Amino acid sequence: MTSRNLVVIGVSTGGPLTLKALFKELPPLDAAFLIVLHITPQMDYRIAQGLGAAASMPVKLAEDGEFLKRGHVYMAPGGLHLQLTGNNRVVLCEGPRVNYVQPAADVTMLSLSRPLKGKLIGIVLTGMGRDGADGIKHIHDIGGITIAQDQQSSTIYGMPKAAAQTGAVDYVLPPKKIAGKLMELLAPI
Repeated sequence: MTSRNLVVIGVSTGGPLTLKALFKELPPLDAAFLIVLHITPQMDYRIAQGLGAAASMPVKLAEDGEFLKRGHVYMAPGGLHLQLTGNNRVVLCEGPRVNYVQPAADVTMLSLSRPLKGKLIGIVLTGMGRDGADGIKHIHDIGGITIAQDQQSSTIYGMPKAAAQTGAVDYVLPPKKIAGKLMELLAPI
């Protein structure tokens, strides 16, 4: 079943450990989870497997043309940008790096559009630079809920700080509390 609710997560340096800490707290939830981690094609499959071992939901690399299903976690493959059409269908594309990275969270987040069929939640976790800041502002502007990781728990507080500085972040929390907030906002399945 195609997911009505969507959680998009942008993350970089310190990402794999932070993602494991977040996902091991979560039961299967009524949303599709899409992770944009700054990774190379050589590392993406191994990181998805490692996250899959910690998560209660299945984790896989997103494939071009596939529809996002609820209770599943998708990771953007290394070296490609990921956009969504209709907020639920994956389009993988090459193209120039954005914010010096590929995949870039901003590319994914900026491809989201109204009308929202369900809840849309954007999250920016630990990482260097400002990828995700424009995307978080966009998600906020189209009616989504936005979360940034707090400084104390971030390996590098570049991306969450840039997101928070947009003034468009609803919650600033450590990973365990982000998990709690997601459980408040989304129903279990």
